[in-house]
Amino acid sequence: MIKPNQIIGDLPQTKTVYNNFIKMAWPSALEALLVGLVGAVDTMMVGGLGKHAIAAVGITNQPKYILLAMIFSLNVGITAVTARRKGQKNQTGANNVLRTGILLSTIISLTMSVLGYVFARPILLFAGAENSYIKDAVTYLRIIMFSIPFQSLNLTINAAQRGCGKTKISMWTNIASNLVNIVFNYLLINGIWIFPRLEVAGAAIATAMGACVAFIISTATMFRRHNYLSFYHKSIWTFRRNILNPILKVSSSAFVEQVFMRIGFFAYAAIIARLGTTSYSTHLICMNILSLSFSFGDGLSIAASALVGQNLGAKRSDLSIIYGKTGQRLAFMVSTVIFFVFMFGGEFLVSLFSNEQAIISLGASIMIIASFTTHAQTSQVVMSGCLRGAGDTAYTAVTSFISIALIRPFLTWLLCFPLGLDLYGAWIALGLDQMFRLIVSFRRFSSGKWSMISL
Repeated sequence: MIKPNQIIGDLPQTKTVYNNFIKMAWPSALEALLVGLVGAVDTMMVGGLGKHAIAAVGITNQPKYILLAMIFSLNVGITAVTARRKGQKNQTGANNVLRTGILLSTIISLTMSVLGYVFARPILLFAGAENSYIKDAVTYLRIIMFSIPFQSLNLTINAAQRGCGKTKISMWTNIASNLVNIVFNYLLINGIWIFPRLEVAGAAIATAMGACVAFIISTATMFRRHNYLSFYHKSIWTFRRNILNPILKVSSSAFVEQVFMRIGFFAYAAIIARLGTTSYSTHLICMNILSLSFSFGDGLSIAASALVGQNLGAKRSDLSIIYGKTGQRLAFMVSTVIFFVFMFGGEFLVSLFSNEQAIISLGASIMIIASFTTHAQTSQVVMSGCLRGAGDTAYTAVTSFISIALIRPFLTWLLCFPLGLDLYGAWIALGLDQMFRLIVSFRRFSSGKWSMISL
């Protein structure tokens, strides 16, 4: 897995490498899978209200993620720098990074929450929402905005925990959150027992309640004295240049990447929304299914990011390379299984979300296209995770700009409208985007330049 001239010290056995990787990856993969499943269950439950309800909830996704872009980028920096400090055996430094991150996350999330609530309607209209479901979409987004500060702080704490290799904390946090979400979805969407029938608003309230529960649990883990990251550890609650600079070095580039990604995803979704409610609802269902395959890639990516960062902190770039390549091999094996599931089980999966024949027929065809994107998708996510763990976020930002903000929206428009491929064109564009990102991220990883970045 590594060239002789890249070896720095003693190398572990192959079995040990895989065991270490899987030990860290499986909680993150399970967590991401559960998050994806809850998103799918959300869509299934809302789907019982009809395609307009599916569209109302789905149209809020990209605006919400744009508002959270600064939090996502901050957390990339938190994970990378915390992993370095763990590798350097600097517990105080790791705790200082987390506390600074919590302060930043609080300020950013409160600001974004207010903006999202006040400008919900114009944001959703710009996203392509139609008059038939705009009212429900505005209601959903505004309710979700109340939970953004809690969600953001939970994400920041868990980002630091992952950097230290504590992926199980995030997993259990999300399991509890998801259970609350599902239970109250069931009770509030259709009005079960003593609860009122709130339909789309009920789904939003359930999601917000789940976010609050996740925040409470993740915060509670910080009050354990024996934990590596703990509020009992003697660290500081302030903005100091020596703490901020490494975080901002990674997060600033990650923020640029997030902006490009969200603009690209926003444009992609807005173009598809203009294909009509049936096509857009089908797209949302297929994206929900595809997100379940993303979960395995996300889990591998989180493990790769933490292991790369920790070993670079310990001055073992050779082990960082080995763990990166291990992630790639596991990604290929997982993707092969997903390929066959999508290829031969696509129609059944779509039918779980809707009983409308037009959506099922179109969705079955889309899932065949999706099956051919799984290898590129999972592999590029792992490669990008390695680069982010090393702090090489400037490169991933440029890649996202070219691929997601330019190539994907342009190809989607070209294939959907001038070439008349409708929703098929959008999914072909998605596959080409994934392939491009895999090629450029693999070349960067192979160059080894990421291993020379200091934090």
